[in-house]
Amino acid sequence: MKRILLALTLCVFFAGKTVADGTTNAPAPLTLADAQKIALQNHPQIAAANYRALAAQEVVTQTRAGFFPSVNLYADAVGAENQDARVLAGALNNPTIYDRLAGGLELSQLITDFGRTANLTASSKLQAQAARQNANATREQVLLQVSINYFGTLGAQAVLHVAQQTVDTRQLLLDQVSLLASNKIKSELDVSFAQVAVQESKLLLQKAQNNADDAMTSLSTALGYREPRLFQLADATHTVFSDTNDISQLVETALAARPELLSLRNEHEAALKFARSQRDARLPLVSAVGMIGDSPSHDAQLPDNYAVGGVQLSLPLFAGGLYLARQHEAELRAQADDELLRALGDNIVRDVHIAWLNVNNALEQLRTTDELVQNAAEAYDLAEARYKVGSSSIVELSQAQLSLTSAQIANANARYNVFIQQANLEYQIGAL
Repeated sequence: MKRILLALTLCVFFAGKTVADGTTNAPAPLTLADAQKIALQNHPQIAAANYRALAAQEVVTQTRAGFFPSVNLYADAVGAENQDARVLAGALNNPTIYDRLAGGLELSQLITDFGRTANLTASSKLQAQAARQNANATREQVLLQVSINYFGTLGAQAVLHVAQQTVDTRQLLLDQVSLLASNKIKSELDVSFAQVAVQESKLLLQKAQNNADDAMTSLSTALGYREPRLFQLADATHTVFSDTNDISQLVETALAARPELLSLRNEHEAALKFARSQRDARLPLVSAVGMIGDSPSHDAQLPDNYAVGGVQLSLPLFAGGLYLARQHEAELRAQADDELLRALGDNIVRDVHIAWLNVNNALEQLRTTDELVQNAAEAYDLAEARYKVGSSSIVELSQAQLSLTSAQIANANARYNVFIQQANLEYQIGAL
């Protein structure tokens, strides 16, 4: 009796586990908003761009450190061979070396460098802003790929649905024709044509299934996953721009909001600040310097402690043209950034126009394919009725089926192409 109870318990356990596993393996529901959120959290390109932005912010701290005091700790332990030991080479001043054990602090504070550190700090801040805009640009590029793959997957699944319907319809026709042929109402030639149509529809279904799997794999990669995952996608409810002859507002929005353009503007301004800092490098550097220390063990001729302070001025007089060449290099790089900025603005205006044209063209194609599906459906119904009453051949019916299938596939592709082109237009104006 105990063995029977144990066996029943194990059966119930494994049955429950099978049900649980089936639930776990079911495709997870996914909306476009969920997909975008997952990509922002998972995608390595976004993480890398964010790290670069944080690294650029650390450069600001590095350059700004020039405004603050610099404190160094020194310790010396010196043993001289005799009281008259001197450094015999390596300096103009050869001081006497004494036995000593001493330690001290040196403090140096910048008084003024006539704007060089300030310009370096401003340049690094602008570079940090450029890095943040680059991170935003990477974010929008990833979101665009998510949208394209999301709508592409929906389109592939819609085509797969059409292909499955085509197989079912042609298989039903084959069954009907086979039955009529067995009763000598239809010929074996009709059966052969129907069989060919079924096989063609199965090839279409296989291709559509492969395309749907490819699209789902690409979507998984766009979400930042290493391995392909299955999702139950929510249908598109995206709002599209209506076609209009006025795109000036879209162009203005793009020139004001595109992160790539904002980043290059920051880099240009940073280059100008850096050029000014290189110009300021030829000006004097004034610092306050002070040292204090103590010597617990030393020669009798040395004091127990010491303290000294002063103001130090440094002025570069000649370096073989180094400072002037650095200034000219920075100025030329700033001019190059200005030209790149102008070129990028021109390209953005072009891309907005092209994206706007593609949206309008996609809308026109959707309207055309809607009408095409309606006309093809009417033609198929008429061909089917004519075939059933024997006034037309199966070739005419097969051609009508093929036209309807092609129209439905074109309509499915056109529908989701509208959403893809809309997402691209939003990306081009910086609205993702």
